[in-house]
Amino acid sequence: MSIDLCTQYLGLKLRNPLVVAASPLSSELHMLQRLEQAGAAAAVMSSLFEEQIEDEQSKVFDLAPAGTRNYSTSGASLSALDNYNSGLDGYLRHIEAARKAVSIPIIGSLNGCQRGPWIRFARLIQDAGADALELNIFFVPTDPEMTATKVEQHYLDVVGAVRDEITIPLAVKIGPYFNALANMARRLIAAGANGLVLFNRFLQPDIDLNRVEVMPRLTLSTREELRVPLRWIAILRPQLTISLAATSGIHQGEDVAKVLLAGADVAMIASTLIQHGPEHLSRMRSDLERIFQEKGWHSVEQIKGMVSHQHVQSRGALERANYVQSVTSFKADRA
Repeated sequence: MSIDLCTQYLGLKLRNPLVVAASPLSSELHMLQRLEQAGAAAAVMSSLFEEQIEDEQSKVFDLAPAGTRNYSTSGASLSALDNYNSGLDGYLRHIEAARKAVSIPIIGSLNGCQRGPWIRFARLIQDAGADALELNIFFVPTDPEMTATKVEQHYLDVVGAVRDEITIPLAVKIGPYFNALANMARRLIAAGANGLVLFNRFLQPDIDLNRVEVMPRLTLSTREELRVPLRWIAILRPQLTISLAATSGIHQGEDVAKVLLAGADVAMIASTLIQHGPEHLSRMRSDLERIFQEKGWHSVEQIKGMVSHQHVQSRGALERANYVQSVTSFKADRA
């Protein structure tokens, strides 16, 4: 039986739903080529950060002669950072080079949380040849005077500002911590999002007992983390017509099958590729094809959303996760 794994994401026709998520994996051309050979259908570039952009702009401002200082985001005027992405100009050159080195779509990535001059860099990413842009909003509201309404408007303002800068498709990567996520999803679309990436992994700090200070600690995702995006994609799919990408906890071919059944257009993958290498994508694709063969499915479009909110037999399984049944079942198993 012939299996068609093609899918659409942000208006881009992809040969399969396996997309490399924003990560260091996409920082080197030879790695991108290996990922493409292993089966990647598209790749999101490692992120440019708001802090990185504004730091470079401030250096240009400080060094400019009096009377000539400005906040221009011209890539040629920004010096390279030593420790990340070869600096802003290097990031643009990397996108240009990636477009020539591989045939798969290249998606730029911006990570920030405030409106500001850094947003204008979205236009430069577009001009460098990116097929789309992913906006990763990492914002932790700590001000007790900031209401949930203000937090949501903050997100919408940033999305709207980025949308005004570009004409290419825009995906917005968010976390799950909204009071009314379904409503927020619709408002993000109204602000200019062409797709949603669910969900951002808000990395949590740790405390070093020896040094008695807060320290960053990066941990790779586990398969258990898939359940949150799985639930919300299944809930949102019947309500939205835009693209949906699942990310966090996708490690095996069966995980990809699950997010497709929930209604995702693509599965974004990083942690398992960092652990096992780019060639793991080939195994994931083979496993996905095997599942399709065993189930008698012939295309991604056939199964997309098959277990979404409108099709699942028990909606409580998505909304309250059949809470009572789950808890009583656990107790019975422990008896």
